[in-house]
Amino acid sequence: MAKLPPIRAIIFDMDGTLTVPVLDFDLIKAEIGIPGGTPVLEALEAMPPEQRGRADAILARHEADASERCQLSPGAADLIGHLTGRRIPIALLTRNSRVSVNAFCAKFAIDFDAIHTREDGPNKPNPEPVLRLCRTMGVSPAETLVVGDFLFDILSGQAAGCPTCLIHQGPRPPYADKADLVVQSLAELIAELE
Repeated sequence: MAKLPPIRAIIFDMDGTLTVPVLDFDLIKAEIGIPGGTPVLEALEAMPPEQRGRADAILARHEADASERCQLSPGAADLIGHLTGRRIPIALLTRNSRVSVNAFCAKFAIDFDAIHTREDGPNKPNPEPVLRLCRTMGVSPAETLVVGDFLFDILSGQAAGCPTCLIHQGPRPPYADKADLVVQSLAELIAELE
C-alpha cells in the first residue's frame, strides 16, 4: 500500500476501533427483529413509529451495557497521547448515541476536538459527517485520516476525499483493499504517521 500523505487530523470510529468490540449486532438485530443483512440504523429509520420506540429502547440498553464493559483497544491510549503531543486534532465519528459517547469520553478521559454521533445528522457511510468534522477542525479532507474497523468507515472517508485506514485482525475482509492502509492495531499506526 502507498505511504500516507501528510496527516493533519484524524477521525476515529469508536466501537471496534478505539474500543475492543463489545456490541453484539446479531443479538441486537434478533431482539429487534431485523433481518441479518440489514444495518441496524437503516432498519430503525424504516420502522413505523409504534415499532421504532421499542427498537430504540433495545438498542439503548445494549449500548449502555457496552459503555459499562468497554475497554480501550490495544495501542489506543498511546496513539491518542502521541497525537495530542504533536497537536494533531482528533475527532470521533460513530453510529453510537451521544449518551454512549459521553460515557466513553468520561470513562477514558479523552477530549476530542469534534464529535459526530447518530443524533447529529447523516451517518456513515454518508460522507457529510466526515466533511463536517473536517470543517470543525479546520483541516482539508485530503489531510485527514479516517480510521475504522468496518466498510462504512472506509466508504464514508473515501467519499469525503480522505485517506482511510482499516484496523482489522483475523481473516482479511473483502473490502480491505478499498482502504489506503490496513493495520492490525492502533499501535501500528504511530509508525505510519511519522
